Amino acid sequence: MTEPTDSQDLTPGQVLWRPDPERVEASRLTAFARDVEARYGVSFDDYESLWRWSVENLEEFWAEVWRFFDVAPGTSYDTVLADRRMPGATWFPGARLNYAEHVLRAGAGRGGDTVLVAVGEDGDQRELTWAELTEQVGAAAAWMRRLGVREGERVVGYLPNVPEAIVAVLAAASIGAVWSACGPEIGLRSAVDRFGQLEPVLLIATDGYRFGGRTHDRLELVEELAAALPSLRAVVHVPVVGGDRSGGGTPWADVVAEPAEVAPVQVPFDHPLWIVYSSGTTGLPKGLVHGHGGVLLMALAQGGLQGDARPGDRGMSYTSTTWIMWNSTVSGLLHGGTAVLYDGNPMHPSVDRLWELTAEHRLTSLGVSPGYLAACAKAGLHPGRDHDLSTLRSIGVTGSPLPATSYRWVHDEVGSDVRLRVFSGGTDFAATLVGSAPWLPVYLGEMSGRQLGVHVEAWDAEGRPVVDEVGELVIRSPMPSMPLRIWGDDDGRRYHEAYFDTYPGVWRHGDWLTVTSRGTCIISGRSDATLNRHGVRMGSADIYQAVEALPEVAEALVVGVEQPDGGYWLPLFVRPAEGAELDDALIDRIREVVRTQASPRHVPDEVLAVPAIPHTTTGKKLEVPVKRILSGVPVEQACKLDAVDDPAAVRWFADLAARRRSG
Repeated sequence: MTEPTDSQDLTPGQVLWRPDPERVEASRLTAFARDVEARYGVSFDDYESLWRWSVENLEEFWAEVWRFFDVAPGTSYDTVLADRRMPGATWFPGARLNYAEHVLRAGAGRGGDTVLVAVGEDGDQRELTWAELTEQVGAAAAWMRRLGVREGERVVGYLPNVPEAIVAVLAAASIGAVWSACGPEIGLRSAVDRFGQLEPVLLIATDGYRFGGRTHDRLELVEELAAALPSLRAVVHVPVVGGDRSGGGTPWADVVAEPAEVAPVQVPFDHPLWIVYSSGTTGLPKGLVHGHGGVLLMALAQGGLQGDARPGDRGMSYTSTTWIMWNSTVSGLLHGGTAVLYDGNPMHPSVDRLWELTAEHRLTSLGVSPGYLAACAKAGLHPGRDHDLSTLRSIGVTGSPLPATSYRWVHDEVGSDVRLRVFSGGTDFAATLVGSAPWLPVYLGEMSGRQLGVHVEAWDAEGRPVVDEVGELVIRSPMPSMPLRIWGDDDGRRYHEAYFDTYPGVWRHGDWLTVTSRGTCIISGRSDATLNRHGVRMGSADIYQAVEALPEVAEALVVGVEQPDGGYWLPLFVRPAEGAELDDALIDRIREVVRTQASPRHVPDEVLAVPAIPHTTTGKKLEVPVKRILSGVPVEQACKLDAVDDPAAVRWFADLAARRRSG
């Protein structure tokens, strides 16, 4: 239900939309809340009171989620939370379950219903029913067992957003193997940096991909990738662009050719499910290990209660297998809906492409980035006028802060009765921290509220909660889907340094957060140096490895700066080697190595020569201070110059920021 508003008014905090009472009453959140009220003798007057109960009664809340969604029928657990320490929380000891089993259980009795629709950039389309998905998972799992893949061993995918990737992750999970993936747009060095840590036994890879009207062959790269992974027992080739080319490996068709029943092994709650990557500013990408139970429980709560997902829904999120949103697409199947997988450029052959797909596939939900919405507005699109979007109930937006103008554009041009679900979460724990709920209105420029069971607050530098002020986003209590560990971090030091060094025992996420007195939330951007362009995160180390290998480059520094209009500026600063000049030819070479060796999504907007790169006195590049300076923070607030190796280098960036502001 829309609120009457002035389409020119961009004042933050005004209500754009409220849910109809009928929607609220019929939501799964209402059913859950009534169950809790009856069982615990409590009463919830509003969403804020329910959220407060969920974080103040953490064990009871997650026990109720387990019961409400009938997790692991036939098994039991010793206690909900055996240890509340962070890091080190221990959830549901004694329970045994399997993530893949729960995904496939969602299609029980509905074998003929479509579960996956795959759409290629060239228009090719495939569909899988629940029965076909189950058959292929069973066949692939049996093939993996015959190969000798054992519980805990790693299976990796170098794959685009295609059904084979979903079959593969479910097959690996069903036998207790550990999955990890990245998209074929990721260059060889970055893929090796990720997979090389894991000593995988099986690589499932594509022959190529299509993007922006071009076909990118990957057979040669896959051969190099396989050669760099000596632990491999086999390579499986998935044909995407070239028919039946196998490149000397096993064709995917052979993997799923021999029928077999799905026989998921029952593993402990914290058995590793997959490894995803949150790249750091130095060293190799951090391999975050997530467990079967934590991912399962969080996905059930957030998809079912916050998203009101249910059988019959048809959803699509524009994503790549590199991004955690792809993992969330897999978890979305837990609620029995249909996932539409689009592999290609969302703006090819026109910016209108995702709205065309929304109408064609009768989507009930669509997930996009702020950048896509800004591009649509800039192109003058009118999706609600030009397409039949009558089935669309919600639009999910994440990846970076969404400006108020985009809230207004969705309301005016997509549909005044479409719920705009703006949310922020993390690869780190495969979950949303702040976002929407079926009971909550949509406020211009703000996220509707904190997610149930997620104890989020904004803290100042002294560790005090603040309201209506910008602070560090922290999580005060453990979440089931927090990483079990960082891969290879045997003593836990990297894990602790990444999240718990600032506030001992409290997770510091690296975002600037404002919690308003109404309970809404505003994310102002990253407070660390992770590059987060259109929701695809990459560490600066990947960029440096590619760029600093060029003989003309002595050193480089890259930052991502959120802009007031919702844009994202990604400059790369280069100190040329002695005798070298940053001319157009070198800039082109730099862009090309970033594109091919790191990520085409993180090619810099500008490449600028600098006289020096500033460091701490211990030699660490001043990425976060430089980002803050370029965002308008005064030098004296951004860093301590007496702890910098070259204060003049810092002032150079302050002068640049001043020039940009003035003109």
